[in-house]
Amino acid sequence: MMNFTRLVFTTVMAAALAGCQDRPAPSAPAPAPAPAPVTDAWVGQWNGPEGTFLQLAGSGGKYEVTIRNLDGPRSFPGVAAGDRIEFERDGVKESVRATNGAETGMKWLSEKKNCLTVRTGEGYCRDA
Repeated sequence: MMNFTRLVFTTVMAAALAGCQDRPAPSAPAPAPAPAPVTDAWVGQWNGPEGTFLQLAGSGGKYEVTIRNLDGPRSFPGVAAGDRIEFERDGVKESVRATNGAETGMKWLSEKKNCLTVRTGEGYCRDA
């Protein structure tokens, strides 16, 4: 009977001591992923007059900016900067920003509502 009592006592003490051990703190939930930049919604083609266009490819704030003017298409790496996409063209820092047709400064686009403008006189729009 003494061995049985010792066995029960030892088992109970082991279980009690196991409950007193340091346990790792529960891990904090993973932070929510950052929302996609507003500029991600601009990906795709935006049309200008006479066959010109602005095409944006990429996501997560990193883009390839392709601009087709009357001399042909050229591409530039771009990055989101708040509500703009910044890129460098011919040594000049440029940015793409959301505007309406009137803000493009181009009479052909003046009635449009959904546009992107690089600079006055260089704008591109979507009908949707």
